Amino acid sequence: MSKQLFIFSQLLLLFFYHSPTIFAQSPAPAPAPLGPPNVVGILKKAGHFNTLVRLMKRTKMDARIFSLLNDSNPLTIFAPTDEAFARLKSKTLKSFTYQQRIQLIQFHVINFLFSPLDFDTVTNPLSTQAGDNSGYKFPLNVTVDGDQVTIRTGIVNASVNGTVYSDSQLAVYQVDKVLLPLGFFVSPPPVPAPLPPKEEASPSDEDDDKPSGAMPVIYNGLGAKSFVCSVIIAFSLCV
Repeated sequence: MSKQLFIFSQLLLLFFYHSPTIFAQSPAPAPAPLGPPNVVGILKKAGHFNTLVRLMKRTKMDARIFSLLNDSNPLTIFAPTDEAFARLKSKTLKSFTYQQRIQLIQFHVINFLFSPLDFDTVTNPLSTQAGDNSGYKFPLNVTVDGDQVTIRTGIVNASVNGTVYSDSQLAVYQVDKVLLPLGFFVSPPPVPAPLPPKEEASPSDEDDDKPSGAMPVIYNGLGAKSFVCSVIIAFSLCV
């Protein structure tokens, strides 16, 4: 019996030796690649950006922001609180067209990633998703005074109250006012009409202004004739 057990154990060892992979531990699955930050999820988790979230969804800007982040575009978002939207004058938001509502959200999305320390060295006006940041379109300027960061649009001056979210691709900052673009309320001044071209004097006009060289000759001729006539009359009288 013991001899049979010995033979059986040797067969088992031989089997394990030639089949090591059967009992080897399978490798752990590789972690799925992380997607871009979910801006709507971040704002919902913060708890007091419900109006902003609704506006993002209605204008489909939530999908636009997701696409930008998914394409590795770094962004900074200034997020007005529900209280900031409540401070708007009655029906201000409703008076905006659908396109203006899109531009309003775009105006809050900066095309760069700013850490809190970067606000000291930003180049104004900032470049936003709304487009033209010069003149009377979508100017957005940031100034820093000590710990106070102020955002100026030409219509409102908003303060940055804190950081909602920050990583290597996205920064979200809370602001106490909705950033209203200047171009929504102020029309650019009319472009002054160009001055008429200065008329140049024609050659004939210039000749009229100059004294003619023939006139003295005519006058001199008339004087000579008068002198001759006077001499003839005087001579005839003497005769």
